[in-house]
Amino acid sequence: MSGSIAQGTSQTHGNTHILHFLVRLPRPMEDVWTAVATPEGIGAWCTAVGVLEPRLDGAVSLRGLGSGRVTAWDVDRVAEYTLDEGGGGRLRFHLERDGTAECVLRFTHEFQGEGPSDTDWRRRFEQLITAM
Repeated sequence: MSGSIAQGTSQTHGNTHILHFLVRLPRPMEDVWTAVATPEGIGAWCTAVGVLEPRLDGAVSLRGLGSGRVTAWDVDRVAEYTLDEGGGGRLRFHLERDGTAECVLRFTHEFQGEGPSDTDWRRRFEQLITAM
């Protein structure tokens, strides 16, 4: 089975934009965790990583998105990066099991002003599916 990307949703509240995606991946949660919570994993499908300290309040720097801190970290389940420097906003990757060999990624990007569009993220998630 191949992965799929459910239609992304976009909301705007004043100057705050919130994008949501649901991505089904034909891989175990542990494999997908590596793709969203390690420099090598993120670099393979999303963007180059300058630094990623894998712990709550660790430093993170994602090229083209910004730098900041890890604001949620639940190993194998939730990685959240708040990128205050560079205006990247908040990126949240929430993984859920879908049977024994698949998982669902619930993704949220909350930012103010200009940022990547839903089309940009859809393209990135297509790369993630291919990389898996």
